[in-house]
Amino acid sequence: KKTDYMGDNRMKQKIQHFMMGRYGADQLGQILMGISVVFLVVSLFTRWDIFYILALGLMGYEYYRMMSRKTTQRYAENQKYLNWRYKLAVKWNRKKEHLKQSKTYHFYKCPSCRQKVRVPKGKGKICITCPKCKTEFIKKVKAAALGAAQYASPFSVEWVCSLCA
Repeated sequence: KKTDYMGDNRMKQKIQHFMMGRYGADQLGQILMGISVVFLVVSLFTRWDIFYILALGLMGYEYYRMMSRKTTQRYAENQKYLNWRYKLAVKWNRKKEHLKQSKTYHFYKCPSCRQKVRVPKGKGKICITCPKCKTEFIKKVKAAALGAAQYASPFSVEWVCSLCA
C-alpha cells in the first residue's frame, strides 16, 4: 500500500508542477462549469445538439481559462463577473426590501428631481415635501389592508406643507 500512496503523491506533485504559473479555478469558472452541466443535462433529455455544443464550448473555454498563464487577464475577467454578481445581489435585496415595505408605505417620485419618497399608507390627501430638492407636491395616499390600529400614530410634521395647512 505504501507504493500506491507514493505513486499518488508523485502524481499529485506532477500536477502541481504542471499548474505552476497557471491561473487555475475561480468563481467564474465554477459558474461556467455549472452552466455547462445544465446544458449537458438538457441536451440529454431534449436530444438537441445545440445544448451539447454549447456545453462543450463552455467547458473548453473554462479549461482554457484554468490552464492560462495570463493570470492578470483571467483575474480581471473574474473581477468583472464578481462585480456584476454583487450589483445583481444589491438590486435583488433592494427589490425585496421595497416589496416588504410596500405593505405599509407608498413610494412616490418627486416630480422635479425624481427622488423616491416613502409615505405611510392610510393618511388620505397629504402634501409631501421632497427631502432632496424641497419641492412640495400633493398625493392621495390609499389605505393599507392591515387595520385601523396602524394609522393611530401621529404623522410627521415634515411632510405637511403650507398648501395643506
